[in-house]
Amino acid sequence: MTRRRIIWAIAIAAATTLLTATAIVVVPMLLPPGPRPLFQLPVACGETWELGTYPGHDDFDLDMFPTKGSAWGRPVYASFGGTVIEAGVNGELGGRTQQNPKGPKGRGGGYWVKIDHGGKWTTQYLHMIEMPMVEVGDKVVQGQQLGKVGSTGNSGAPHLHYEQHRGWEKVEAYFDGQPSGITTDDHEYTVKRTSKNCPGVSSRGVPD
Repeated sequence: MTRRRIIWAIAIAAATTLLTATAIVVVPMLLPPGPRPLFQLPVACGETWELGTYPGHDDFDLDMFPTKGSAWGRPVYASFGGTVIEAGVNGELGGRTQQNPKGPKGRGGGYWVKIDHGGKWTTQYLHMIEMPMVEVGDKVVQGQQLGKVGSTGNSGAPHLHYEQHRGWEKVEAYFDGQPSGITTDDHEYTVKRTSKNCPGVSSRGVPD
């Protein structure tokens, strides 16, 4: 009887531990998202970039190109403060470089970063030219450099692929409180937006 009681106690303890661990993971995801952070364009203050999409690109996905100068090596900045939860290689890098821009394509996002901003909000930054400047677990502030624009992964030309997510849902990106204008991918189109991701602006979008 003693042995049976010990086995039963161990089973109950294991089940309790499993349920607790599941609750820790699942319950936060069942809570409603927090308010949208005041995201800024993930590029240098004052620069104007062209945001675009095309059929098959997926709704709300942004491809970003500078309106002046080359995209290669341009700095990529955090849209808002948060914690890095992914940083490294997504898929396969391929062989497209500044020296060999027509090299073989890779697959996926190439060098990339994903940031958790709290309240179930995340952002993603894809196709960077080299390993990100941040690591998983790093705390970043709005305007902190994450990496440089490139063409790794499934990329046809140097650009920044950018996304905003609310929980499990990808949503239209907003910058400085305004909608980006990139919604469905039913046709090819572009818009131009100017970055207000400037020094002296905190992660809440107000002067320090």
